Amino acid sequence: MTAERREPALNADERTMLEGWLDYHRHTLAWKCEGLTDAQLRTASVEPSELSLMGLVRHMAEVERGWFRKVLVGDDPGPIYYSDEDKDGEFHLTEADTWQEAYATWQTEVEIARRNAAGFGLDDLSRGTSRFTEERFSLRWIYTHMIEEYARHNGHADLIRERIDGATGE
Repeated sequence: MTAERREPALNADERTMLEGWLDYHRHTLAWKCEGLTDAQLRTASVEPSELSLMGLVRHMAEVERGWFRKVLVGDDPGPIYYSDEDKDGEFHLTEADTWQEAYATWQTEVEIARRNAAGFGLDDLSRGTSRFTEERFSLRWIYTHMIEEYARHNGHADLIRERIDGATGE
């Protein structure tokens, strides 16, 4: 797997720009994971935290599923890694958890997210609602939130990767 990371065009229309930045951040997370073993990808940042690169990828699979399936189109396929008993299950890794599975699951959710979003305009409101306020979200809001979510976690990924093998980069 090689992450094709390209910055969005400087003069794109709004939707192309938002989708471009979201893809840029998706590719950044994949890039931060490249070339590492499963054991390295399961390596926690620093005790007592369980935050790891593989955990971040599994978390983002859950986030993609939540926003683009449950909220945007009102489909609730249920969680992938967490449960009512283990709310942070995506971060609780074992020796049996593999990069191949985590990456494939994440990419499946990204492709479903793209397909679902294609059926909405930026101003269109989601079919699902906020779990806190029962309000619906515009696709624009969801895109902006997802960019923020990836950007925040990519900062975590930078630090974890540097701790694992010293690799740094934007």
